[in-house]
Amino acid sequence: MEKKYTKIEAGGTTVPLKVTKGHFVTNHSHTNYYIDLTTIKSRSSEAHGIAEALVQQFLFGTIVDTIICNEGTEVIGAYLADELSKDGFLNTNAHKTIYVVTPEFNSNSQIIFRDNIRPMISGKNVLILFGSVSTGKSANRVIEAVHYYGGTLTCIASVFSATDAVNGIPVRAVFTKKELPDYQCTDYHDCPLCRGNVPIDGLVNAFGVSML
Repeated sequence: MEKKYTKIEAGGTTVPLKVTKGHFVTNHSHTNYYIDLTTIKSRSSEAHGIAEALVQQFLFGTIVDTIICNEGTEVIGAYLADELSKDGFLNTNAHKTIYVVTPEFNSNSQIIFRDNIRPMISGKNVLILFGSVSTGKSANRVIEAVHYYGGTLTCIASVFSATDAVNGIPVRAVFTKKELPDYQCTDYHDCPLCRGNVPIDGLVNAFGVSML
């Protein structure tokens, strides 16, 4: 049975965040909300609105040469690059524009950047873009890859985040626990919903949700 979603608003943007309360399972944890980023990732007006909010609220003065888009955030990343390329924002690239790339995963689920992409990471000021950051485990993998390939990580940007930083790297998000104060994300061993015998509503990953 499909659950109804609620629209959450945040200052600095007219784009709402759609959330569904329940008991959901991700690759890393159990959570009491499904954060639905479907239209934010794919509808140009919403993606542009989120990009504008990130730049205006958090990223002014940040030097960004490359944006690494994770979890299907390429549309947001393209608009973010466009906003950051406007007058008043700095990058060190000779052509004064910003690279927008997506990480590749090998057979061992390790992040790799091939030889043609490496120059866009090595020696560059890198911003990592996510749809949502909860436990920080996915972000850690990208952070390690950026360091391995010689990039300088400036910050992590996200549509929603339940944390202010990952391994000391600040997370800049349009929506946070300020807008969703009862949001919980726990290891399955410590899940209060499991302890309360609350059935699982759906399985969640970066592509969306499969309701049970």
